[in-house]
Amino acid sequence: MTPIKIREAIVVEGRYDAARLRSVVDTTVVETGGFSLFRDRETVTLLRKLAAARGLIVLTDSDAAGFVIRDHISGCLPKEHVKHAYVPEIAGKERRKPKPSAEGLLGVEGIDGEIIVEALLRAGATVEGENGYVVPPPFLTKARLYEDGLVGRENSAVLREALLCALGLPHRLSTNRLIEAVNALCSEEDYQRLLQTLR
Repeated sequence: MTPIKIREAIVVEGRYDAARLRSVVDTTVVETGGFSLFRDRETVTLLRKLAAARGLIVLTDSDAAGFVIRDHISGCLPKEHVKHAYVPEIAGKERRKPKPSAEGLLGVEGIDGEIIVEALLRAGATVEGENGYVVPPPFLTKARLYEDGLVGRENSAVLREALLCALGLPHRLSTNRLIEAVNALCSEEDYQRLLQTLR
């Protein structure tokens, strides 16, 4: 299955959910870390920024915990920027787990890719090619981070920290998530201007 390109960023509960999403959808995917989101202001700030810039789709598990996390996200973000996608309640367990969850339902990570895409489309995801929408190609890569002095150079950590701070992004973002967030939030011109200001 070829991943579909959509405009909106997607928020899921955990890393296995995120890995599943990235196999079927080409967009920015953010993990809440489960209930740790309730005390994680940086991730909530990132979700707000993504929601305002591109729109956000909430895709949590269909169990009680998933709905608690969904409700929390809904309470933190402006409703006009948030869409909700729901996976069906399917009994089973993920292959990596020794036993089913407390409610015996598959989480997002265990749901078939076609079902996930259907859920996103039902939620109103903006797909590339519809109504002339084209997903802008990413400009920031690992090689570009190196060229720009954000990794692998003297003072890279200081410059990277300044960039994260200027964009209001979480300080603990991995390199891959930093690339994803900058590509989602900035144009190449805005990024270049910001780097010049920080130097």
